[in-house]
Amino acid sequence: MSSYDYDLFVIGGGSGGVRAARVAASLGKRVAIAEEYRYGGTCVIRGCVPKKLFVYASQFHEHFEDAAGFGWTVGQSSFDWKKLVAAKDAEIARLEGLYKKGLAGANAEILETRAELVDAHTVRLVKTGQTVTAKTIVIATGGRPNPHVALPGHELCISSNDAFHLEELPKSIVIAGGGYIAVEFANIFHGLGVATTLIYRGAEILSRFDEDLRRGLHEAMVAKGIRILCHDTLQQVSNAEDGLVLETLNSGTLQADVVMLALGRDPNTEGLGLEAAGVATDERGAVIVDDYSRTNIENIYALGDVTNRVQLTPVAIHEAMCFIETEYKNNPTRPDHELIPTAVFSQPEIGTVGLSEEEAGKRHSEIEVYRAQFRPLKATLSGRSERMIMKLIVDSASRKVVGAHILGHDAGEMAQLLGVTLKAGCTKDDFDRTMALHPTAAEELVTMYAPSYRIRDGQRL
Repeated sequence: MSSYDYDLFVIGGGSGGVRAARVAASLGKRVAIAEEYRYGGTCVIRGCVPKKLFVYASQFHEHFEDAAGFGWTVGQSSFDWKKLVAAKDAEIARLEGLYKKGLAGANAEILETRAELVDAHTVRLVKTGQTVTAKTIVIATGGRPNPHVALPGHELCISSNDAFHLEELPKSIVIAGGGYIAVEFANIFHGLGVATTLIYRGAEILSRFDEDLRRGLHEAMVAKGIRILCHDTLQQVSNAEDGLVLETLNSGTLQADVVMLALGRDPNTEGLGLEAAGVATDERGAVIVDDYSRTNIENIYALGDVTNRVQLTPVAIHEAMCFIETEYKNNPTRPDHELIPTAVFSQPEIGTVGLSEEEAGKRHSEIEVYRAQFRPLKATLSGRSERMIMKLIVDSASRKVVGAHILGHDAGEMAQLLGVTLKAGCTKDDFDRTMALHPTAAEELVTMYAPSYRIRDGQRL
């Protein structure tokens, strides 16, 4: 009999932590998992899931407008923010219940308390002060919004967490940031009728995405009425009689009911007791791990956003399953962080997998770029001017498709399937041999037979 209270103790009840705890418990291990807020983590409680529900809500006003072009007469419509929030809350509560049910069904012990490390094998449960021991510990505490404390007036601003619980829908909002969280919320609030301004210090939004998609989305957002201020930052936020006053570096004074800071996320390690256990972190506070998610302390692992590798829910779940293989199945398994499909649920959407044109041009001596821009069929009757963009990036030497990028409706759905294709190592010839499904937007992916241009040694040909 082990001298430890548990075979495995998991700190953090998000997707990665729950998956590790549930599967380990189903293998007959004595498992406990502790979460200080709500089970489900960022994704389920205050991230991907509620955000996607808000995205759906924000799209309906365009659906109503589009219907007229197809012969429908839509009556007067109105939007109730409180009803949306209540419906979202009910769905999130349901999902949290499913997470707990899965853990309980596997006989994992569910603890609703903050847990902090005392040493490499000991954990203190803050709610009761009790200490417990475990042979193996997994840290899966995720990340949190950067509060940007250097900004005077930052305490007057909200984060993406707070956006899900606003008591009233504001009439105007300024969102600071240019990443996917900032961009998605800009589209959400604009779609719900809020006057929206996005302010970003960079030259273009979504700096890590393919340049054509970034520019195409920027243009589409501006055409819808979203104000985007690049090369600019907030300098100060202060209260005024009718809202907030914002001083900017280059755009003068702005006014808004609400200011959201979407300026990145930090690993959630503060006060976790990592120093006491000897666990090493980097300059941002992220837990440092090896290729198998093991920290510098042999029996302690870390998964998901707390490691600041790839901050995506499916990645945390994948890392958890690799941990199970490594620790409990005698099958050391490295998480695979290559060719991860990614979506930005903007309006229009971005779906992407693999290398951008810029990245591919640096990695390969010559690439072929296949690019199509067109008006989707639905827009011909709805009257919308939006264009879809599709790009395939091909390594000329191997003919492998090394990047696929889409801007337009259902881009995320297409990117998921393209992820399978690129992971399988398919070539451009494989795409060319595939029969088109007509009429669809996706058929463009298999009908772009001639490259739009080539890039050789960094030079466009």
